[in-house]
This record gives sequence, C-alpha cells and structure tokens, in this order.
Amino acid sequence: MNVADLAAENLTRATAAGLDPHEYRRVTAELASVDDWGQAFVRAARRHLVRAEQAASPISAGEHYQVAARWFHIATLGPYTDRTTADTTADTEAAAEAAADADAAMRRALEILEPGARRLDGPAFAGWLRGPADASATVVVVPGLDSGKEEFHAVTSALLRRGLAVFTMDGPGQGTLAATTTVRPDYHQVIGQVVDALGVDRVGLVGLSLGGYYVAESAAHEPRVAAATTVSGPFHLDWPALPPPLRNILTWRAGGTRAARDFADQVDLSALAPRIACPLLVVDGGQDDISGVTDGEPLARLAPRGEYLLVPYGDHLLGNAHADWLPAVADWMSGTLASA
Repeated sequence: MNVADLAAENLTRATAAGLDPHEYRRVTAELASVDDWGQAFVRAARRHLVRAEQAASPISAGEHYQVAARWFHIATLGPYTDRTTADTTADTEAAAEAAADADAAMRRALEILEPGARRLDGPAFAGWLRGPADASATVVVVPGLDSGKEEFHAVTSALLRRGLAVFTMDGPGQGTLAATTTVRPDYHQVIGQVVDALGVDRVGLVGLSLGGYYVAESAAHEPRVAAATTVSGPFHLDWPALPPPLRNILTWRAGGTRAARDFADQVDLSALAPRIACPLLVVDGGQDDISGVTDGEPLARLAPRGEYLLVPYGDHLLGNAHADWLPAVADWMSGTLASA
C-alpha cells in the first residue's frame, strides 16, 4: 500500500477520532513512505504538547493535551507488514511508547478539563470513568482490535451529553495494555472485572469494530449487561479469507500466528446470539465490506431483542456518517437503560 492509499483509507477514522482533517492532510502529505506513519503522527502530537505548555488558558491547554492524545493514538495504527524480526520489534516498541504517551496526554487533559474523572485499573483493563457521580446509568465503551480508549471521543461525548456516566477502556491487547497482554475471546471475563470495579449492578455496553464482538459475547454471558450496541462488529471471522493487513494486525495483537488463527476461529456468534437476553442494537455500514468478516445482520436477527440499523453509505466504524447513527445510538442507549 502506498502513502496516499493509506492516508485515504484512514481519513474518516482519524477525523472521527477528533483529528482536524486539514491538519491530517498536511501531516500525511509529508510522508515519504508508509514506514514514516508513526513518527510523523508522534511529531504532530508533540507539537500539541508544546502548544499545551504555552497556552494562555487552562482550557486551551487541556484541549491541546486532548488532541495530542488522539494523535499519539493514531500513531499506533501504522501499517503492520511482514518484515524482519528487528523491524517488527521496533514497530512494537514504538507503538507501545505512543500508546503510553496517549494515555499520559489524556490524563493531563482530564485533570484540567474534567477533574472529576476517575481512573480505574484492573488485572485486564484500564480506563477513565467520566460523567456525573449521580448518573442514573453507566455505559462502557469497548474498543476494537487496534483501537483504544483515546479514540472514540465522539461516542463518549454523545453519551455524556445525555447524562450518563461513561467508562472508556483498554482491555487485553488494546491501547496501553497492548505491550503486555494479548487479545482474548472470553471478553465477558474482562467486562465482569470492569462492572465489579465500577460498583454498579448494571451497565450498558457500546462496542466498536472487534469491540462489537466483545460486547455481544459479554452480553451473552454477563447478566449485569442491561443494554448493548455493536458498531461495525463482526458476527464471524474466517481466518483464511481475511486480508493480509488484518491478519498481520491480529497476529501482533494475539502474540503469534497460531494464537491469532485460534482467536479468529472463536469469533463466531452463531451459538451465542440467541443467548443475549438484553436489548441489542446492531449498527453496520453498507460500504464496510472486509473479506473474511461477516457483518452484524445475523446477530440482530438471532438475538431475541435485536434491532438492526444499516447506513448504506457508511464505512467501517461509520466515521463518514456520524449523523446517521450516533445520535440515534446515544438516544437508544439512554432510553433503554432508563426503562430497564
């Protein structure tokens, strides 16, 4: 893949994550090679750190820290190709450093902009609880294969505006935990830890990309899940048919090819979908067509209380169509939890 294709492929994801599209185009236009992706985005993040230190007001400083966190996170999404062991090790170390920097920048941002935000860490998760202390319900935002808690700010903001408390998290193989843990298919064990740490008796879940599988799997096993939404989540993965870039990412996040294949073989909701007792809203983009990935329509059809929302022109994660699903999802989650 050349630089222009990589930049175009990630445009809606980057802008949905909160990056200014004009700044994104300026940064990616300077890339000489796809191998420069991570370093270029880290440099952009550091420029925002400098602006934060020089800001004339705490609010401006907090906003720059927040943007820096997003640039650091997107820096971890560089291309994963079959290269030498030395190159792969260097990529992994650079991604781990960028993820740690994203975490640190978001901490600084929340200390300034939302001093009431609370950090929660457990054996298999790390994240931020935000929103009113007396919120009537709490929603957990679950990231996907190579995403993390710094990415889905628009989803978090939409839920916060509706008076909900929101816990944005990294789980095994995700974000700050990617350097020390690997992906696991029994994600309900992680969600159980999260609910225990939150100290609540019920939660809503919103899962994006592979996080959609994690949410559905958790809803089938964890009785404290009161409502669940999947966005671009897979119903089934077919390892041999997955495109090489996706297999490479999964191999890194799983800790090896055999582990990645075993993980992919277990991503199948055929038997679990009928066991999801809570209300379930499944959101797909009609332009999200990845070979080897079965989208969410069968999940919505097989789940007893499933609903399906298809945005015909939506891409993966529907970053190009927020108005067509995000307000509806936030309203649905708020209303469903209120009536649960």
